[in-house]
Amino acid sequence: MFAEVIVDIAHSDVDKIFDYACGDDIVRGMRVAVPFGNGVTTGFVMRVKEATDVPPQKLKRVLRREEDFPSLNEEALMLAETIAARYRVSMALTLRLFVPAEMRTGKVSTRYRTVIKLARETEISDRAKRQRELYDFMRDNGEADAAFLRERFGSAVKALLDSGVLVSEKRRVFRDPYRDIGGENVARKLTPSQQNAVDTVKRTDKTVTLLHGVTGSGKTEIYLTLIADVLKAGKTAIFLVPEISLTPQMLSQLRARFGSMAAILHSGLSAGERFDEWMRLREGSARIAIGARSAVFAPIENIGVIVIDEEHDGSYSSESAPRYNTFDIAYLRARHNGCKLILGSATPSVETYRRAKEGEFELVKLPERINARPMPAVRIVDMRREVRKGNATAFSAMLRERLENCLEKGNQAILFLNRRGYSQTVICRDCGYVASCESCDVALTYHSDENVLKCHYCGANYKLPPACPGCGGHHLGYVGTGTQRVVGDLKKMFPSARILRMDVDTTSGKEGHYRILKQFSEHAADILVGTQMVAKGHDFPQVTLVGILDADMSLHFADYRSGERTFQLITQVAGRSGRAQEAGEVVLQTYDPENYILRFAAQYDYEGFYEHEISMREATMFPPFAKIVRVMITGEDETETLSALKSVYEKLQKIYAENPDNFLFFNRMHAPIKRIRNKFRYQVLMRLLDGRVLKSIYAVCAEEKHRNVLVYVEENPANLS
Repeated sequence: MFAEVIVDIAHSDVDKIFDYACGDDIVRGMRVAVPFGNGVTTGFVMRVKEATDVPPQKLKRVLRREEDFPSLNEEALMLAETIAARYRVSMALTLRLFVPAEMRTGKVSTRYRTVIKLARETEISDRAKRQRELYDFMRDNGEADAAFLRERFGSAVKALLDSGVLVSEKRRVFRDPYRDIGGENVARKLTPSQQNAVDTVKRTDKTVTLLHGVTGSGKTEIYLTLIADVLKAGKTAIFLVPEISLTPQMLSQLRARFGSMAAILHSGLSAGERFDEWMRLREGSARIAIGARSAVFAPIENIGVIVIDEEHDGSYSSESAPRYNTFDIAYLRARHNGCKLILGSATPSVETYRRAKEGEFELVKLPERINARPMPAVRIVDMRREVRKGNATAFSAMLRERLENCLEKGNQAILFLNRRGYSQTVICRDCGYVASCESCDVALTYHSDENVLKCHYCGANYKLPPACPGCGGHHLGYVGTGTQRVVGDLKKMFPSARILRMDVDTTSGKEGHYRILKQFSEHAADILVGTQMVAKGHDFPQVTLVGILDADMSLHFADYRSGERTFQLITQVAGRSGRAQEAGEVVLQTYDPENYILRFAAQYDYEGFYEHEISMREATMFPPFAKIVRVMITGEDETETLSALKSVYEKLQKIYAENPDNFLFFNRMHAPIKRIRNKFRYQVLMRLLDGRVLKSIYAVCAEEKHRNVLVYVEENPANLS
């Protein structure tokens, strides 16, 4: 027998099938160790066959199986080939998506524990007191952990094992992430709107259903009902959320409803936990995969439903190779399994909503909250007037007053500011010097608790200079406000208030998000200050006030999606307020109160926003009426990077010359951020009427081989910086 193997080396020179001789124990989808070059590497078995064209003298043999089972099922192998062809990346890179990194690198192994059981009944002499005690204990309990028994009964354990009265066996132990997470299984009767949504999903002949429901409309209960139905039918489910912070909350609801059937997959787990959760899904002891983007590759079969919650979120687009969109992978899996794909959002992406409006997707609307609870009233505050009144703080008079009332009533508040740290940057008031990162062309952010300047792109830390490096002056000032500074100001305004901060700096570690959210949900804090982590999906019944400190922050980026993202963020964070019996309120602070985006958001008018936005996109020919394609060229040596840019650009020019009617825009330039992590960044930016020339563009970039320069393609990138 012979195995066709893809070696686990992500390089185009070895991106091909290699034949190896193998035994009958090797099957398609297995990971194997094989001799390669002068060493040994692992590989994926793509096919097993009975004949090969490789001469016997050149044929090498598979050394061993890495696991006793195929790591990749038929669907995974099919998907990997599709993804590799679609995004022009190596098969090895694509196959890695389906296997935990810990398994590939051998950094984790199966954990076992030894259990001792009573094998037979016998008579134990009263003179062997410890053995008699052990025997009586085992007769009462049947079995127990070996370590526990040895600690309690000492050498008596070995004596009874040697005599055959007791026997030991090894048992697989699964490391359980978030073992304390659970919940009460409360049976909830669906509202007529929810029941209609469930019935529509089941009835439609369309693969994709967009569930467009306002915040608090009960979308989660619809997801859980659909999952329960497919489990009853013997099928499996995938549940995707955009942020790791949402995973524990959703896991608790799944565990309450389905117990250990739910397994969690995300990068925050330890190596052992991630491996064990993957194994539970692979073996079938868990049948619901929940997690962020990478959980779309969960090793389950016979899928009955796939849910993408908060489908509009940019985190569903991968920013590392292969640069896939999660929806595309989920759609492929849905079609392969003949199952339903549910997209849920209060603020669907413009592209998704257009496809639903035009009938490609089923559209289900939930325009009201559960039990017809009102949406929180949004008060727009003109911060220009606050400045004219002499208020230089981040808090308007209205927000201070509402915060005071909220705290007096014993309720909770969320303050949203999409900028972490103490201040946005440090600037010299004498010469205008701005503290910048040595490795990235970006300003540094001051963090007062550590008294350091941080780069939010490469993570580098710098000491705060005692004087200006530019002119030697001592008039260094802080510009802008971050979450850390907001917390400090709040403590001065409300000394007795209990305040939590939630941003990248405070949520490190597996349980960073969960710990903060648990504290807040248990009312161990009165105010939660955070970045966009606090905006998505959380349900805190006692929150009656949301403050949006700088609604303009994402509004004026040089990105065609900036208005859409601002509308989505404001609507999502506003939806955290007033989810229980008491009415909620939102204070939205802005320097641009007449902006149409803010007006639509304040009225929760998604339809109005959509109609305005789609007409603007059509007039300017931006997605979904065109496709933005960016070829990025990055390298540490600027001369080499520019040389690669020249080579790529000249080849792309030929495509442009042959298809001028397909190009709305074509040019080369610096990326908006010219350098990140000491790598220079150039781009060729294109706007295409359709995807006719995409294959040619990918082919050009795949041919570019530079030792120290990376060339890659992005389609409608989520981040254009």
